[in-house]
Amino acid sequence: MSVDLKLYEEMKRSEIDLILSLPCIMLKDLLYIIEEKKEIQHIRITREEEGVGIAAGAYLGGRIPAILIQNSGLGNSVNAIKSLLFSFKIPVIFIMSHRGVEGEKIAAQFPMGELTQDLLDLLNMQKFIINSIETISNIQKAVEVSKSSGFPVGILLKKTLWGIK
Repeated sequence: MSVDLKLYEEMKRSEIDLILSLPCIMLKDLLYIIEEKKEIQHIRITREEEGVGIAAGAYLGGRIPAILIQNSGLGNSVNAIKSLLFSFKIPVIFIMSHRGVEGEKIAAQFPMGELTQDLLDLLNMQKFIINSIETISNIQKAVEVSKSSGFPVGILLKKTLWGIK
């Protein structure tokens, strides 16, 4: 089973039933699987904070939403995360490709890549690292923590998950 199919199956097993996404080269195969299978509702968004608003409304309507983005989108979402999700205890799962670190070729990705884990800490968002096929089960743990705490969590998909160094 491919890494992307395993990620998809774990999201499904974790009862995520809505995925909001922006394009990302690292997530393209996973996004293709989500679109092809049509088992989890998928909405393409134009900005990360738009996804936060939609996810909040979906949660209030009984859904378990996840936002699938690059880690750079975390920076774009800070105000919406703190003023909406934290203020009203709305659990949203942020699944992020971790760009700007190991083996990154695009210089513009470096600043946010280096800052991402510290930013999650500063936001008081519990983080889960997925760096190998064996750690994909962290998605289930992250969803459980988010649901039980009522707060958003961050999942970082490291390049090593896909064998990129």
